[in-house]
Amino acid sequence: MTLISVEAAFALLMDGAVPVEGTETIGLNTAYGRILASDLAALRTQPSFAASAMDGYALRASDATASGSRLRVVGESAAGRAFGGRPGPGEAVRIFTGAPVPEGCDAIVIQENADRVSDGEVLLLEAAVPGRHIRSAGADFSAGAVLQPAGTRLSAGAIALAASGGYPEVSVRRRPRIAVLATGDELVLPGESIGPSQIVASNSYGVAAMVTSAGGVALDYGIARDDAAEIGGFLDRALAEHVDIFVTIGGASVGDHDLVADVFAQKGVTPDFWKVAMRPGKPLMAGRIGSMRLVGLPGNPASSLVAATLFLRPLVSTLAGCPSAPMYRNAVLGTDMPANDLRADFIRATLGEREALTPVVMPITRQDSSLLSVYARADVLLRREPFASAARAGDPCRYILLD
Repeated sequence: MTLISVEAAFALLMDGAVPVEGTETIGLNTAYGRILASDLAALRTQPSFAASAMDGYALRASDATASGSRLRVVGESAAGRAFGGRPGPGEAVRIFTGAPVPEGCDAIVIQENADRVSDGEVLLLEAAVPGRHIRSAGADFSAGAVLQPAGTRLSAGAIALAASGGYPEVSVRRRPRIAVLATGDELVLPGESIGPSQIVASNSYGVAAMVTSAGGVALDYGIARDDAAEIGGFLDRALAEHVDIFVTIGGASVGDHDLVADVFAQKGVTPDFWKVAMRPGKPLMAGRIGSMRLVGLPGNPASSLVAATLFLRPLVSTLAGCPSAPMYRNAVLGTDMPANDLRADFIRATLGEREALTPVVMPITRQDSSLLSVYARADVLLRREPFASAARAGDPCRYILLD
């Protein structure tokens, strides 16, 4: 089968991908990272009253037009305990940050610029300026204003803003459900005893973490042995459970024990592509059956995680309705690079900076696709184009953030 380019494979995978249907209402304490299903309009005005921005004295600016003015202090306004009256001419109210400004007062003189000369008077060391140090009602937002539009991914600040706007809970989009199935007779779960020909299943944990970070819900389907009927049974389960994406890890190549492609075909999966002109990750496959999408990742750790970064992560993000962002960023090479062959290379690398804050990408020396320790050290994937000429340190390059 002819290799397909990374760009062509990506276009086929993403064709028709739209946010999944459905919403749910959840409390703010569980809303971090979720996607708003509708505009969030303020239920109240913030602040709901004119408030002092500083500790000092609230007064009429017309009573303190010059330094040296003396005013009689008639009370106190603190946060949560407003002054109940209306000061008259020549009167001031001791006020604290966040406290309501008393009716009739239009200025604050901060305490550093005022001296209490007796229990009942304050000497002002500056002239008052109308409006100074007063936060007007609605300075942050007014009732009915859209605080966050639909499609916003809720950050810590956005959640705090929702709470300030009067929301104990919000309506968010349903998260896509992604089943993750590792395949292979050689695999055992972490903590289980390992036979002489076995290894610990690790890729599924990294893929599940990537699904979660992209806005999806990872469903752990465990491990399937190298048995077509068993793998097919898990696919049937995913269909019955209305999973949005069914992900297999391993068994995607062409060896005698690589059964995933055959199972997909037997089950009537419509293929999008199989085998991509990339390194690592060539045996990547994708397809769909009904409304469910399928992604078959390679088994080697770096191959699996690189392919998931390039293809699965943006697919999950799109189905989750997350705001899109450019995949590639610009930088310069930190070392010389040889010419490339017909496949796009995605090289595990670290990211640094030069004098002008220009990102510098430094490839890690060892690039074997079985080395998880190398992948875990990497910050980015450096992309080298197919048939790229040799490059020198300082030449421009493109990279993808891993997290």
